[in-house]
Amino acid sequence: MTASSHRILLADDHALVRRGVRLILDAEPDLCVVAEASDGAEAVAVAREVPVDLAILDIAMPRLTGLQAARELSRAHPDLRILILTMYDNDQYFFEALRVGASGYVLKSVADRDLIDACRAAMRNEPFLYPGVETTLIRKYLDRAGQGRTLPEKAITDREEEILKLVAEGHTSKEIGDLLVISAKTVERHRANLLQKLGLRDRVELTRYAIRAGLIEP
Repeated sequence: MTASSHRILLADDHALVRRGVRLILDAEPDLCVVAEASDGAEAVAVAREVPVDLAILDIAMPRLTGLQAARELSRAHPDLRILILTMYDNDQYFFEALRVGASGYVLKSVADRDLIDACRAAMRNEPFLYPGVETTLIRKYLDRAGQGRTLPEKAITDREEEILKLVAEGHTSKEIGDLLVISAKTVERHRANLLQKLGLRDRVELTRYAIRAGLIEP
């Protein structure tokens, strides 16, 4: 690592993916992975202890997704640049990534081609969109703006999203309460609100919804 290298935190729950991405990044003289995390919550914790300039976050991770981690990191470290690394070519995730403070959105399938450019763009405080997505996304955004609509709103709150993810991962209300430092009764209330808002009946349907929303992997 040189004095001018940008310090990178890499978060992905697959060690093999982290190893491959690290090889790509560490081969560049101006980029250096100084910390790794295997889930979103660990990424948030590591960023409190290790000085980093850029966080690269996978979307689908245990405990906190990349989007949830990005939201926490943006609040705690306003100067930190964030990239979302994902297998999902999905405009909903893209807009949510922008909302939570990410500078760019890179597909894993072309990471070897795009990731270096995305890192450098983020460090210049410039947005990065993978080639081919710009026209579609800009057209959709302009269509919404022309109809007087803003970015699509989320169906559930940030707290409900956290609870939905943990329910789908199989945690009990007490375990969720302990993780989020709230009571089990509060968890149950949020869970009931989720079922009502989303028109779902039980944990199985909540889990299916969480998979479709990219909160957990199938």
